[in-house]
Amino acid sequence: MFRSSLAILALTATAAHAELLADYHRYTVGDREYEGYVATNTAIEPKGTVLIVHDWDGMTDYEERRAEMLAALGYTAFAIDVYGADENPQSIDENRALSGALYGDREEFRARLLGSIAEAANITGATSDMVMMGYCFGGAAVLEAARAGAELNGFVSFHGGLGTPEGQDYSATAAPIMLFHGSADPVSGMADLASLLDQLQEAGVQHGAEVFGGARHSFTVYGSRDYDLMADQGSWDGLQEFLDGRL
Repeated sequence: MFRSSLAILALTATAAHAELLADYHRYTVGDREYEGYVATNTAIEPKGTVLIVHDWDGMTDYEERRAEMLAALGYTAFAIDVYGADENPQSIDENRALSGALYGDREEFRARLLGSIAEAANITGATSDMVMMGYCFGGAAVLEAARAGAELNGFVSFHGGLGTPEGQDYSATAAPIMLFHGSADPVSGMADLASLLDQLQEAGVQHGAEVFGGARHSFTVYGSRDYDLMADQGSWDGLQEFLDGRL
């Protein structure tokens, strides 16, 4: 992926002048190189670390913006890459091929997720307390990490794929799961949500869900036909409440 150089953003906070530092971060998992994005806030001690898993179109300015929003709140944000630094999908077919390859090889999917989590230890400002979040494909990836037993403080899925692959379950899940979903989501509907909640209850996993009436699949994605301002803002407020309780 082609990335620009260091981005430095200055924001005026209520009590202090906060400088947000954001830059691309190259790292290796196995024999493959990946490129994530890190945003930190130099004005305060980090409140915790938040890992962001990208959507099926790979690392874009959407994940970068979310990382910067989290840094503005005082978190160290690490938008991880699960496709590879040399991948830059530009079409629906390419998105489908890259995401489908990981859905088809769950061991590799987990290796990339867990390797990226381990990489957080090499990031300046990262803390041992971490929550993973993701949107759409990223939301499904978060649930994959939860089922894989990733040792994090919490997992958050925004309009993610909710299905559980055959042979998997939540018996190894080590932390609470929070779900933000739209009632009109045509990809993972209310039956899928109910099934997942039943699985989490049976596995004894602490969990919560907030459903936004009438919201469709990509309700947080700016500029998409599914964007829903109230659901976007409501889920962001819900995320902050979850982070306050877990980090």
